[in-house]
Amino acid sequence: MAALSTLEHKLNDVFVKNAPFQLPVNAKKVIVQYLPYVNLVLGLLTLLAAYTLWTWARTADRLVDYANSLTAYYGGSAFVPQQRFTIVIWFGLIVLLIEAVLFIMAFKPTQGMKKAGWDLLFYALLVNVVYGVVMIFADYGGVSTFISTVISTVIGLYFLFQVRDQYAGAKAAKAKV
Repeated sequence: MAALSTLEHKLNDVFVKNAPFQLPVNAKKVIVQYLPYVNLVLGLLTLLAAYTLWTWARTADRLVDYANSLTAYYGGSAFVPQQRFTIVIWFGLIVLLIEAVLFIMAFKPTQGMKKAGWDLLFYALLVNVVYGVVMIFADYGGVSTFISTVISTVIGLYFLFQVRDQYAGAKAAKAKV
């Protein structure tokens, strides 16, 4: 946990202290007011993404199996030798599910303006980067998925760190540093 705390403080320097643009106090209050519901929507959308990935891989496997059985029936060799449910897809599904659970778990604590809710969102964004790295190795993902994941994570971290001081416990944690 010390490594995460160190990372949090370094990212606070990047996204708050050295940021070229600071959000106005009123904007922070609006973000904090709606953030629990944004978490819930992001959690549900991430669950939908995991389901879509699972469905896509399952459908691709079925089509490959069908094509291979037709080819074998007519005396040919396997049409497509590789299955779509690879270890990368399974790992991607697991990472997406973890991210979705973190977003959904953050609903109550962010509603209560607790630092624990902010922490869960921070962890979810870090898990999002892990998903981007995993998808580099997927057949359908690649570098473009990684780049878009990093960009969306950086944007999320900017807004998350801009509102960090609005959560109970954040000031006490800052005083320790």
